[in-house]
Amino acid sequence: MLFDLEWLGIEWDGVPRRQSEHFDEYREGLETLAEAGMIYPSFISRGEIRKLAAEKGPDWPTDPDGAPIYPGDERHWSAEKRAMFELEAPAKNQRLAMDKAIAMVAGPLHWLDTGAGPDGETGDITARPEAWGDLVIARQGTPTSYHLSVVLDDALQGVTNVVRGSDVFHATSVHRLLQHLLGIPAPVYHHHELILDQTGRKLSKSLEDTSLRALRESGATPQDLRRMIGL
Repeated sequence: MLFDLEWLGIEWDGVPRRQSEHFDEYREGLETLAEAGMIYPSFISRGEIRKLAAEKGPDWPTDPDGAPIYPGDERHWSAEKRAMFELEAPAKNQRLAMDKAIAMVAGPLHWLDTGAGPDGETGDITARPEAWGDLVIARQGTPTSYHLSVVLDDALQGVTNVVRGSDVFHATSVHRLLQHLLGIPAPVYHHHELILDQTGRKLSKSLEDTSLRALRESGATPQDLRRMIGL
């Protein structure tokens, strides 16, 4: 990855941050949310939610990524019921109680985007974290999630500008909420286009799609890559 970044002409300061070496910092952020009563354990897996949504039919609500939204039942469990489930197995995830989190915000949150979202959204963007429901904020055995990690990483490193793909444009609503709850500043965002395959699907390492290295070896230049993502 570092070699690919160098090839693209991207430089960085200091040693690249490895998230696996900073669990204590993520745990501290998680505890801040927990102390405010905005975290609760969840025993249902993502696969079980998908199965439940399939059984209920097309009316089941989905998040901006198209995944079925967690139903939220466990939020209302008694301490006794949770303790009983803990005897069976530890909670799979920790979830953010979205309604309590949003109640901590005095008014709408915004972010400045100098790029564009999937539908051309740009400029002053109003965050809508409620579209995600009670999302996972930490996973079993790991005191963090993508959402919590990136906002803390940015703040702890003094990042002022974030450049990333438009596939996480809508997730910025969650990041703005977490930044507010944790009292950390919001960077300026620039969401860019994705490199897609012939069917219009974004490239995926798990599906063994074309990598930056393969594009480089096929003769592509850094200028070609910038043009492909709209920079």
